[in-house]
Amino acid sequence: MSVAADAQRVGRLVAGEVLRGWLVDPAAGREGAGEIEIGDGIVRRLRWLGPDEGRSIGPDGLVIAPGFIDLHAHLREPGNEDAETVATGLAAAAHGGFTTVCALPNTTPPADDPAVIERLRAAADASGTPVRLLPYGCVSAGRAGEALAPLGELADAGVVAFSDDGSPVRSAPLFRNALLYAGSLGLPLVEHAEDAALTSGAEMHEGYVATVLGLRGWPVAGEVAAVARAVALLEDVLDDEPRARLHVTHVSTAAALAIVRDAKARGLPVTCDVTPHHLALTDEWVAGSRRWAWEAVDGSGRARDPWADGALTAHPYDPATRVNPPLRSPEDALACLTALADGTADALATDHAPHTVVDKVVEYGLAANGISGIETALGVLLAAVDAGRLTLARAIEVLTVGPAGVLGSRAPAPGLREREPADLVVFDRSASWRVERDTLSSRGSNTPLLGRDLRGVVRLTVAGGRIAHLG
Repeated sequence: MSVAADAQRVGRLVAGEVLRGWLVDPAAGREGAGEIEIGDGIVRRLRWLGPDEGRSIGPDGLVIAPGFIDLHAHLREPGNEDAETVATGLAAAAHGGFTTVCALPNTTPPADDPAVIERLRAAADASGTPVRLLPYGCVSAGRAGEALAPLGELADAGVVAFSDDGSPVRSAPLFRNALLYAGSLGLPLVEHAEDAALTSGAEMHEGYVATVLGLRGWPVAGEVAAVARAVALLEDVLDDEPRARLHVTHVSTAAALAIVRDAKARGLPVTCDVTPHHLALTDEWVAGSRRWAWEAVDGSGRARDPWADGALTAHPYDPATRVNPPLRSPEDALACLTALADGTADALATDHAPHTVVDKVVEYGLAANGISGIETALGVLLAAVDAGRLTLARAIEVLTVGPAGVLGSRAPAPGLREREPADLVVFDRSASWRVERDTLSSRGSNTPLLGRDLRGVVRLTVAGGRIAHLG
């Protein structure tokens, strides 16, 4: 059966029809041609096809994989519903192939109280979507960094991790106590690695491009110093609390990844994630480039001059490129890709950060930080796969098994298993879609990818046996 014919029949898959495609199941450590049948929301049958039977099926057509898990999304509710609501954010997640979304706690009010967690759950229930919302709780009260939030009460309310994301935990003693307390609860501490003393007033990555554009630089040291401190504090508390776990989110520099790599080699319980924009976009996008990071380096892996080789095809100072951490050098972006490939980075996390036009379409240095990226994450990752920078199996792994491993027992177990509720995504690698305001489900269209065609159209997202997206 042709890929096109299969794609047309995907919508009836839940009624018991059989769909053939390229199955990728990192939990089983297997990929290949196969077929899957779903009835009443349950995977009734899964069969891997032999070489002869599956000869016409390859990884460039319909791909069937476990539903994706996003470790890092800003859903803005409560407090900033003009930018995003739980309902629109989860709809955007389903469009991107995600069946589980971790909601960050920097809302208004912040998620430092069980009542806010219950409010989030109620909004998810009211949305009607089957996409799971897993809330994070704050590390500190009000995310002010002065006193611990009630971590025990938040854990009882069902949070899956603690983070003050958007604000680093500035106090080392508070950070140390949080590691101890979170460890005793069996939950990870998720750190936004930034030394604010080094990054205050910064507008973009410090370097050649910032100098030419006249923008204030965000030094690599602003991330490296924070990661080094977090790892040192973790190592210090392990004798007292061996269950302590540290997760460093949106790591963006080669130097910081080297610290994580070393910590893992020494057996420390450290994990990290990188974002799609930090592995595929670079600081030259602020100047107007629109080429992928791997296209911005020469044969020796050194950054090319975007002004010298005609890379600048868009207007400079696009506020959609402003994000924290900032878009880095091509060398740093390729280090993020390498970290994904070699396992230093455990997961890809979108850092989905929708904003209103009022907050984003302003002078570059005044624009709110963030890229709306949960719907484009798969397409960006597949661009790296198409460029030979990552295997398809590893790309699916960092969207499924990797994030589940970071979350531990409170995460759904990803995989394609018979006699269990279907939790999967079906996407067509042979098809492309154009990123436009009216093709996005999120309220936030603040992405520098507007107008770009991305491969990998999500045809179906099924969460917990129920259709979340049909395209």
